[in-house]
Amino acid sequence: MKAAVISSPGQVGIETVDDPTPGPSEVVVQVSACGLCGTDLHILQGEFAPTLPIVPGHEFAGEIVAVGSQVRGLNAGDRVAVDPSLYCHECHYCRIGRNNLCERWNAIGVTVPGGAAEYAAAPAANCVKLPEHIATRDAALIEPLSCAVRGYDILRSQLATHVLIYGSGTMGLMMMELAKRTGAASVDMVDLNEERLTTARQLGCSATATSADELDQPRGWDVVIDATGNAAAIQDALGRVGKGGTFLQFGVADYAARATIEPYKIYNQEITITGSMAVLHSYERAAELFAGGVLDPEVFISDRLPLVDYAAALQRFQAGVGRKIQVLP
Repeated sequence: MKAAVISSPGQVGIETVDDPTPGPSEVVVQVSACGLCGTDLHILQGEFAPTLPIVPGHEFAGEIVAVGSQVRGLNAGDRVAVDPSLYCHECHYCRIGRNNLCERWNAIGVTVPGGAAEYAAAPAANCVKLPEHIATRDAALIEPLSCAVRGYDILRSQLATHVLIYGSGTMGLMMMELAKRTGAASVDMVDLNEERLTTARQLGCSATATSADELDQPRGWDVVIDATGNAAAIQDALGRVGKGGTFLQFGVADYAARATIEPYKIYNQEITITGSMAVLHSYERAAELFAGGVLDPEVFISDRLPLVDYAAALQRFQAGVGRKIQVLP
């Protein structure tokens, strides 16, 4: 089969690799669509170097074409979205229900071959059947949505909070849609990309700006979310949290990124600084929300490119062009 392969830091191309075969509890999915995200750029940069070479792609959906001998409840022809999380279920963090912090954490498309290919293997337990009204390729949005749902699990948002989100790319927009669903009083967006801010306004955010200085919230915001991973944005965002407020690090920052905090201010104003890592007990709920129409795929998916253009798709993503970019094997 044809697959995108990141062979070494900075090197990606289309190669012919062996077709996957299912283990006893696995299925093989013919991939309809695979989304790109910031993690793919980190892999390309070599930040998961021990896993190279790797077939990337952890946001994907498709049709089952083969099932393992022990699989029950799934059959060839079923359309599914795939949770890429692979946990050991044995370490301390798995045993206390914090599987996303697994000491032997793995993920499809990160440490084992992923969905930027014609076919991908996955545990049957990680597959969610799609209702008839959901287009298979649209369902690749469920994985990033499940990360956003996990973010809101961390926030435990109250009604009538004022929310500020840095970054109006796919993930920032998803966080905005969930903020609206959880009863935010206002949701403001900051981004340097005017095109992306236009989308945020189209989706109904309260206000947009290229700098938080332009926004009217003199006491700061109850919830501030970084969805950029950019060190400068993170530093600015930390200073926008109001008394008793919460800062959520949601974007994936470079390992070398640094920000300065003010310990006295955290103490004196009872500010919470927290993070959200990937998916935890949120994939099924994200699938339910997606089936219920929480996102409009035609707005969120800006580019659908053939698999052979995977390198170009990464370049578009890195340049901040569009919103969710997918490759279609």
